[in-house]
Amino acid sequence: MWQQENQRLVVDKISEILDATDNTYAEKITGMFDGAKRIFISGAGRSKLVGNFLGMRLMHSGYDVSMVGEIVTPSIRNGDLLIVISGSGETEQLIAFTNKAKEVGARIVLISSRAESTIGDIADGVFQIGKQELYQKVKGMPMGTVFELSTLCFLEALVSHLVWEKEIPEEKMRERHANME
Repeated sequence: MWQQENQRLVVDKISEILDATDNTYAEKITGMFDGAKRIFISGAGRSKLVGNFLGMRLMHSGYDVSMVGEIVTPSIRNGDLLIVISGSGETEQLIAFTNKAKEVGARIVLISSRAESTIGDIADGVFQIGKQELYQKVKGMPMGTVFELSTLCFLEALVSHLVWEKEIPEEKMRERHANME
């Protein structure tokens, strides 16, 4: 019984956040992906893991994607896009990445629970997942869980939109999937 209650709590909270998220974001973010030479994705902690999900699916969809912090990540340049996933928009390391990207002429997207933040002030686009007041403490969903899970679901839906709109066949995505796993 407790498992069903906890599952319902999580699903209901994510649904509440996604219902409060601007439904024009998919088109806007897809346009920014398409306008970029290359896409770089950054985050810290669990937000970085959410970024890994996005990076993999964008690569499968045919975009040139790098994860910030990996040993083989190239330098970011003018014409590239940096996606920062940060609940607070205040993580010091991510602020440094954002400043470097801005310095070289890259565009910046912040995906956050807060529209106003240090990174948001620098970014070219801020995509707030839900509304700030919905992020009050939720029993059983500690320390950013609501943001991370909602963002993961939002980004998976974004990829679904992208694949649908661009008519990317799953077979083509499979061709790009790692074959040394």
